[in-house]
Amino acid sequence: MNSRFRALAYGMPLLALGVALPAHAQESESDSARANNVIIVTAQFREQALQDTPLAITAVTADQLEAKSQTDLATIADSAPNVQIRPAAGAFGPSVSASIRGIGQNDFNPAYEPGVGIYIDDVYYPSLTGAIFDTLDLDRVEILRGPQGTLSGRNSIGGAVKMYSKLPTGETSGFVEAGYGIRNKITLRAGAEFPLTDTLFARISGVSKQQDGYVDQLDFGCVYPAGGGATFINADGNVEQINPAGGEARVINSDDCLVDKLGGVGYQAARGILRWEPSDTFDFTIIADYTNEDRTGTGQVLLQTKRNTNPNILTPGGLPMDDRFICGPYCNFQVEGNAYGGPFVATIPGDRFGAGGTIMQATSGSNRTTYRGWGVSGQGNWDITEQLQLVSITGYREFDTYFTADGDITPARTGYGINNLSNWSFSQELRVNIQPVESVFLTLGGYYFEQSSVYDSVQDLRYSAPYPLQFRQPDTIDADARAVFANLAWEITPGLNFNGGVRYTEETKDQTYFRYNFDGTINRFLDPFGACYGAGYSGADTADCDNDNDVTETVAALTGQTASYSGNQVDYRVALDYRISEALMVYGSVSTGFKGGGSNPRPFNAFQLLAFGPETLTAYELGFKSDFLDRRVRLNVSAFLNKYSDIQSGTSPCPLPAGVPDVYATPSGCRVNLGSADIKGIEVELFAEPVDDWTIDASASHIDFQYTEVNPATGARLDDPGTGMPPWKASIGTQYRADLGAAGSLTPRIDVQYQDETFAGFDGTGANRLVQTLPSFTTANARLTWRNAGEDLAIALEVTNLTDEYYFYSAFDQRNNNGGRLGTPARPREWALTVKKDF
Repeated sequence: MNSRFRALAYGMPLLALGVALPAHAQESESDSARANNVIIVTAQFREQALQDTPLAITAVTADQLEAKSQTDLATIADSAPNVQIRPAAGAFGPSVSASIRGIGQNDFNPAYEPGVGIYIDDVYYPSLTGAIFDTLDLDRVEILRGPQGTLSGRNSIGGAVKMYSKLPTGETSGFVEAGYGIRNKITLRAGAEFPLTDTLFARISGVSKQQDGYVDQLDFGCVYPAGGGATFINADGNVEQINPAGGEARVINSDDCLVDKLGGVGYQAARGILRWEPSDTFDFTIIADYTNEDRTGTGQVLLQTKRNTNPNILTPGGLPMDDRFICGPYCNFQVEGNAYGGPFVATIPGDRFGAGGTIMQATSGSNRTTYRGWGVSGQGNWDITEQLQLVSITGYREFDTYFTADGDITPARTGYGINNLSNWSFSQELRVNIQPVESVFLTLGGYYFEQSSVYDSVQDLRYSAPYPLQFRQPDTIDADARAVFANLAWEITPGLNFNGGVRYTEETKDQTYFRYNFDGTINRFLDPFGACYGAGYSGADTADCDNDNDVTETVAALTGQTASYSGNQVDYRVALDYRISEALMVYGSVSTGFKGGGSNPRPFNAFQLLAFGPETLTAYELGFKSDFLDRRVRLNVSAFLNKYSDIQSGTSPCPLPAGVPDVYATPSGCRVNLGSADIKGIEVELFAEPVDDWTIDASASHIDFQYTEVNPATGARLDDPGTGMPPWKASIGTQYRADLGAAGSLTPRIDVQYQDETFAGFDGTGANRLVQTLPSFTTANARLTWRNAGEDLAIALEVTNLTDEYYFYSAFDQRNNNGGRLGTPARPREWALTVKKDF
């Protein structure tokens, strides 16, 4: 039986049995508590007030999401201390980079673990692809900072982001929302809940978002007609025509030279929930969701180049890759393929193909990015006795995506990729909650997770020396994990609490590699293109390649090889908290987490088929949580020290085994265990309501990253900052609800965020080492909301990036590959008008 359907066959009976999560009680208690500025969370397997939980948690309610114009996970992270969730570079398609306290992942490849766990109604989402979920009809979002090795269903070494849907309660209600904004932005949202019987309730909701892009994709030959007078200063300091006679031809004939608008929005999602509550001791919930995204690709701009006249990468018009293709702050000269072939100019080592090579094939694709995903989960709870509860969470998810990547976003032919990624995953979690006495709460559980991915991409890389590469790589990745865990909460004395947990995890991962020519034959440039190597290298099968009876020669093959990883880990957490007074609780904890290892998912030859090991973390945290002035002020502070070991990181060139010629070190997409580091930081979160109807919320964080050791072969240095983590980050927001009597109310709000200069990584070693940084920025959002006296009609005008700050989500440096340094600019100032009706 196919493993995908085997997982469904095993999981569906559990769905039918209805052994799952107690959400109805949580809903009603949460609503009541929040009226008194109390937020209920479930981070420690049971309902607790946020201020009673000895964890660093940012909890955002549905009302706060709406007030702050936070419509997806990335915008929520903007105001959370030491949390980064950003759209990824264009080469990574509809994915995100995510980190908490400097630990996470920015590469979508399914061979890597995300590092920050994303959960939808307690079901683990296994990928960074498609992970900027809309906040459609959510009850709350919890962001847990620090390793969640003992608390969350799938190990999350950096932290976890958990989204919880609004669940039906048996009432009849709903809402409809419509909005219009800049660049033809159209937003529609709607939701409704209703009882089907006295014990069966339903809730449905949906969202549709459309908007034109904000980065212009221009036709180079139209902007700069061949033979025109436009000039630039080239790398030698000389004046040169941008597009001389015989250069790039005009393709677009419109006056504006516009090919398309990149960075657009095309997003639809729906969710349906059925909740069955036949008695006070049993409930069962099924949640199904579907997401469809179809939009123009990520908008990127060219920031820097390294002039190159390699004949393999010239434009079809014969122009070299250089600064002539820098377009502007919101435009590029991206093309949809490597325009034509021709023989490449190179000499393969050993002259196996002589000087020159075969005719290259043209590659082309659409500038559209698509993502389609769906999931179903079964969540239920059975109170067997007052002291014994059985909980089950069963989930299945699928997605597939398509995107292309012009490696230089110019007419130059340095590289082009067409990417198709599909994934399915199944998870099952069982918990037994035992409360033998009032002061003890014990959770015992088991967890199973399985996923399978196919990453099928076409790569046309003209920059690679000494030969261009064209190949298709339909690699498969299969992974599973099993865990057992226990967690104990014990009130030692009134006010003094102990919380401890342990989890044992076993996991495996198999990746099978394929490198084909476009006609389906094995690509011999990579696999192994007839290459044999003399004595001194071991690690591949030996063969007598030149028939001289010297069997010490070796031949390395790539296609058909499977790299397997297996590992196990014990994680633990110990926390003590003491309530000094009703207003102040202090806590301290020690916890661990890990991220599994694997094998280099992007080898360009068999010698780059290198394994990397797990990375581990031990985290020490001290903090306090306080409520004072009759809960008008809430101040939470946490300080942490992370001992981070065997850090996984990408590197280029690839550190090859001894005896392998250096020519096979590039091109490279290797992953290695780079070294170890200490990460220290502090986080502050404030909520205040000085007077009725005036609220202030703020956060600030500082993080200090210091390597304690590095692998010198990777090019990393001991004084390198942490990648993707701004040393300082802060936000503040305030709003005031002005009562207008019979005319309703008017609520102005403003939010300001600051982020420090951020180290975005490096590429290369020695003299070729290139460092990337993202500049600091300050941005603001504003919103003005009118509500009628009945509070069932609202009209809101919102402006995001109020000051039109120019900053970047990400940067991607390909200058060592004869490309350029690309930046993904954040969205410019945008406005929208929204009308919402509740019923």
